[in-house]
Amino acid sequence: MAISLRTSSTTIAIWKAGSPSSRLERKEAEAAFKAPVRGPAIASAPNLKLVAVAATGTDVVDVAACAQREVTVSNIRNYAVNTIPEHTFALILALRRSLLAYRNSVQAGRWQEANQFCYFDFPINDLAGSTLGVIGDGALGRSVADIGRAFGMKDLFSDYKGTKGMGPLYTPFEEVLEVSDIITLHSPLMPSTRNMISTAEFAQMARRPLLINTARGGLFDEAALEHALRTGQISGAGFDVVTTEPPAHDHPLMRLLDLPNFILTPHVAWATARRSTRLSIS
Repeated sequence: MAISLRTSSTTIAIWKAGSPSSRLERKEAEAAFKAPVRGPAIASAPNLKLVAVAATGTDVVDVAACAQREVTVSNIRNYAVNTIPEHTFALILALRRSLLAYRNSVQAGRWQEANQFCYFDFPINDLAGSTLGVIGDGALGRSVADIGRAFGMKDLFSDYKGTKGMGPLYTPFEEVLEVSDIITLHSPLMPSTRNMISTAEFAQMARRPLLINTARGGLFDEAALEHALRTGQISGAGFDVVTTEPPAHDHPLMRLLDLPNFILTPHVAWATARRSTRLSIS
């Protein structure tokens, strides 16, 4: 469904999530929230000057087609600089200390079965002294690193795979994979970052890291992730995003929900009440 607004000189089409954006013929601007704006729709709108995405990611827009037509593409930046990093560390802490696994085992009666004051069925690891690999150094990646340092973690920043000449403050992508205890992604989804971590990258993860993705589905090869987690190449994973949302019941990440070292949340890392209000105002 689209809602059309008219100012004194401009018609704006506002598309809701999942709506087709193929009827833009008379529109000068389009505001989209999770609605795809692809080449055919852009080509059908000779008056189009602006596509405004009511989210951080612009992967729903054919940016190349817009550039060819000199159509400006804008997004909302920095509205979740606290919310997403907090969710990132909620996943890290829950997995690093096996909180859900212990909670479920207590519910199943394991504490009474153990018949002692505590039991150690699942791994528990500190954050202090561990290495946090941050892939993507925008506002969210930097905020995550700030929290990590408060926990006594060493942070390593890397840009996207294949990027060269980033300077002395960056660690090569391959080295981050090799030496990190926790790897968290804060990268946009682009052709160059799609399936950025797949079978070859999992093989480089010598320390069996914990993997976190609160950025975009599609950054990981999800079938390869399932294999890596089930075979012990990585110690755990916490995801808030999936390539197709909602995922099908037989999606690789849905199949992992039986594991105690995997958490999947439904793309809500950004969505506290305060941030949702700020997004609507923006």
